[in-house]
Amino acid sequence: MGEEATQTQQHHLGSGFGHYSTAAEVISGIDLSGKSAIVTGGYSGLGLETVRALVSAGAQVTVPARRVEHARSVLAEAGLDGVSVAPLDLADQESVKAFAKHYLADHHTLDILINNAAIMASPEQRVGPGWEAQFATNHLGHYTLVNLLWPALAAAGSARVVSLSSTGHKLSPIRFDDMDFAGGYDKWKAYGQAKTANALFAVELDRLGQASGVRAFAVHPGGIMTELQRHLPKEEMVAAGWMDAEGTVREGFKTPEQGAATSVWAATSPLLAGKGGVYCEDCDVAEPTDHQSPLARYQGVDAHAVDRDAARTLWERSAGLTGVNAFA
Repeated sequence: MGEEATQTQQHHLGSGFGHYSTAAEVISGIDLSGKSAIVTGGYSGLGLETVRALVSAGAQVTVPARRVEHARSVLAEAGLDGVSVAPLDLADQESVKAFAKHYLADHHTLDILINNAAIMASPEQRVGPGWEAQFATNHLGHYTLVNLLWPALAAAGSARVVSLSSTGHKLSPIRFDDMDFAGGYDKWKAYGQAKTANALFAVELDRLGQASGVRAFAVHPGGIMTELQRHLPKEEMVAAGWMDAEGTVREGFKTPEQGAATSVWAATSPLLAGKGGVYCEDCDVAEPTDHQSPLARYQGVDAHAVDRDAARTLWERSAGLTGVNAFA
């Protein structure tokens, strides 16, 4: 089958779900008994609700965590004490390698991998050999994780990898000439670049993985108030129109249960069988951004985040930076 013949169109499928659908609603009737899943950041916010939905359908879920005991406590309090927790720091490549090694020692297959963990608009920080922290954590950590877990994904026969992007991708394409912001740090452009990277990663992984039955998706969960906003002062969120001066979140923001729905839909929907490499929002494949629309900042996917040439270039750069490439 030719490469273009396998490319899924970036257009609505008519899923029957929408902006306010919940993770429980989209997974209703789906049986994941005997299936294995990993959800990074699966012990807070959207991640916790994603785990809850997958467990409700019968999946065996592993949650990698920087704070293992804290994660176990949160999951137990949520009634999810059957979930496995293992140490992982996405900003530390050696930690990613250690997690993958231990996971593969205990699991032959991996059916669902949801790259949910992220940092947003954080103060300038360098990790590893000097990488900008948002790009290194949100993208490079997950890039290495997926590549090292590739044997288990391929062995599953029909695995799905879901990467959380966001409308933040509209803030910046990949700055191939200065990905680490050596020329001056901008926390929102750095976040935008990282979210574009998450979207492009899904495009290229889907192209590379199809022959093994592995399909990849990027999702925008929607606007939700979670721990992701921990680096933002209230004044900045008020100025952005996310909340009023009293702290009341504006209409249209989602609950964590609603925010987790698109990730769960992309990971499990029968409607997506044989499809992949697309950016999803509101529990459906997103439309390309209509730049004439007053909602262009908040809806649709910009061309730079689904560009196949940029996706290949980013993969090559990521392989060079990490020294990891399952397809080399």
